[in-house]
Amino acid sequence: MVQQIGWLPMMTDTTFFAFDEASYAYENGNTILSAIDWLIPEGAFHCLVGRSGCGKTTLLKLAAGLMHPTQGQVRVKGQLVKGPSQKVGFVFQTPELLEWLPVIDNVLLPISLHRSVQAEDRDNALELLESVGIVDLAKRYPRQLSGGQQSRAALARALLRWPPALLMDEPFAALDAITREELQDDLLRLVSLRKTTVLFITHDITEAVYLGDQVVVMEQGRISRVETIDLKAPRGKNFRYESSFSVHCQSIREAMSLKISEEV
Repeated sequence: MVQQIGWLPMMTDTTFFAFDEASYAYENGNTILSAIDWLIPEGAFHCLVGRSGCGKTTLLKLAAGLMHPTQGQVRVKGQLVKGPSQKVGFVFQTPELLEWLPVIDNVLLPISLHRSVQAEDRDNALELLESVGIVDLAKRYPRQLSGGQQSRAALARALLRWPPALLMDEPFAALDAITREELQDDLLRLVSLRKTTVLFITHDITEAVYLGDQVVVMEQGRISRVETIDLKAPRGKNFRYESSFSVHCQSIREAMSLKISEEV
């Protein structure tokens, strides 16, 4: 059921991300995030939904260390976030592949930027490409791939070093429905192998309910509601057609609609 967020549980050894009164405002005083209190445990898959401009991407960038809160703190495994960390992988809305590199070298980029690529690294990259279904495209260039194939390559790159956490900003938004569902299943399968902690932004409520352990609603820079998806995992494709799936989707829609009506 939908619950109001009004308190911060005690951080434990199993907490991965901890937002403690984290706020972000521009120099002109425009506030993007206001006093975010939120704990994300290790191995959790939390989805963020909300209207455009509500602060979802800014929150993700604080977790990634790409931006810093103007007030409050963000911690990863108890350590204050001061910049990007190898513990955290990032997948953007666009694949951000380098056009002059073949797929295999794009996947290997997180390693090649820091040291020489070894045979074992290449084997690992090929194994990941096989896991996402495009190992036969390893030598092609991004311009030769479809949007879905580029997204698969971007996912493989993010997982190459098997970071303990993934931050994903609408990675499947531009894809057709069938490809999007296939990639959702690929993602769930891969992150379950290592119990990866995932924070996933989407505008699609059905995607959030299918993927998430919890779906968090943001409004005007605040976390306003959370819904726990306390259903079996793995859920499988037929989960989308179960009554419980529809109930959760409708509950989140009603929570978002209620917030909008309160503002009118």
